[in-house]
Order: sequence, then structure tokens, then C-alpha cells
Amino acid sequence: MTSANVPDQGHLDLPVMPPVSPMLAKPAKAIPLGMHYEGKWDGFRAIIFRDGDEVVIGSRNEKPLTRYFPEVVALARAGLPDKCVVDGEIVIARDGRLDFDALLNRIHPADSRVQLLAEQTPAQFVSFDLLAIDDRNLMSEEFGLRRDLLVQRVSGRSPGIHVTPATRDADTAALWFEQFEGAGLDGIIAKSLSGAYEPNKRAMIKIKDLMRLTQGSVVELDRIAGEPLDLLVNNSVVAQGEIVLVNDRYGVRLTRVVPSSERLKLI
Repeated sequence: MTSANVPDQGHLDLPVMPPVSPMLAKPAKAIPLGMHYEGKWDGFRAIIFRDGDEVVIGSRNEKPLTRYFPEVVALARAGLPDKCVVDGEIVIARDGRLDFDALLNRIHPADSRVQLLAEQTPAQFVSFDLLAIDDRNLMSEEFGLRRDLLVQRVSGRSPGIHVTPATRDADTAALWFEQFEGAGLDGIIAKSLSGAYEPNKRAMIKIKDLMRLTQGSVVELDRIAGEPLDLLVNNSVVAQGEIVLVNDRYGVRLTRVVPSSERLKLI
């Protein structure tokens, strides 16, 4: 790892120190039952390290984001516990939806430009995991405990710092996807309540894209032949297939009927 990739630790003295690679998610088309569900926000993944007035913001690739979001540094000082490490997403909301392009504009070499954009399009922070609090390292603890502590210690402390909404009901998660997709929700994340925090491992599940086929539909699929497809009845996968090209037209070839015991609720 090069020094350019290591965030400036300043005067931090925390039980979890930067850099930390965030825990990742593997893709799926189905919502697995019996898990914890959150929205997947369209923003910059960020881990915030706070020790009093010292704040460091690390990115998904461990490079520092601190200088690009001075208003998030101020939010962290005002709205996060005095000593903590929090995983989440930096987002910018404009006109009722999240604006990813506005985030990209922040990665600019000129401090004057960054400061101007911080005033014109201020960012917020949506937290969804707590890696450390006070002098306690929580990374080996179960997610259920980390989530409870996150809600207790972060929720409602300051405008601009949020705890992501969550549910343990798959139907509610599916409704969120349909209601808020156009506003910047980038899918659904499913987490095990018993899981530890595993940096740089795909220990979560993300559900982003799903094609719906209704009864009586005739669909020409403008996709690459061989792409897998789930077939739904009453929001459950009943069969799986693949997209094939026949006589210059796309269709579906059934490859497997899914037993009822294996069926998962879909978005």
C-alpha cells in the first residue's frame, strides 16, 4: 500500500484506525428471507473516523476523502459521538433525489472550488454500521448489536447525519425498492444480524436489478444471449431460465423449476 492511499491519521487515538476497507456485498436477484434489510444509497461509500475535533474520512479504496467534503467533517463533529468509527454513504440530495454527478464534481484539486461546491450543494452522511465507539472495537461483534448501538448513539443527534432506515420484513424492503428507486435508492442491501464486520469481503447481499414478467406477457429481450433470468409467480421464483437468440429474436429457455422449499421472495 502506498502512502498516497493511507488517510492522514492526524492525532487520532481510536480502537479502529484508518485505513479500513469497507465490507462489500455480492449481487443477487432475490431478497433472501430472514435478514436485516436497508436501502442501497447512490453515493460515495465512506468510513468516518472521529476522535474529538479530529475527523478522517476514508473511501472505499482507502484513499482519503476528508478535504473534498469539509461540510461532512463539520457534520461529523456536530452529529457523531466524540470517539467513533462509522461506516456509511456520503450523498447529495437535489430536487427530491440523490445527485451522484454532484458528488463527482467534488473530486477537484482546487480547495476554493471544493469550498464553493460545499456551500452550493452540501452533502449529508447516511450511516449504516458502527465499527467502534468510545474505546470499544465492535468489528467482531454481531451486526445486530452494532446496529442497536448505532441507533442509540447516532440517530437524531444532528441534521445532516442520518441512520439508514431498516426493516426485517422482506415485503417492506420490496416496497422501498419500488417507491424510492427513482429518488436515488440504488437497490436493497440484506445483512445477517449475526455477522461480524469483514473488511473487503462480500459478506452482504445487494439486490439491484430484477426483470418482472407478468402473466400473458410476450417479451422480446434485448439482452445478450445466455443471460440468466428468474421467472416469477406471486413474487416468488418458480423457475429459472436463460435468454437465447432464435431466428434473430430473443426468447427464454427454461432451465430449472424451483422447488417450493427453495423459493425466495423477490422485489
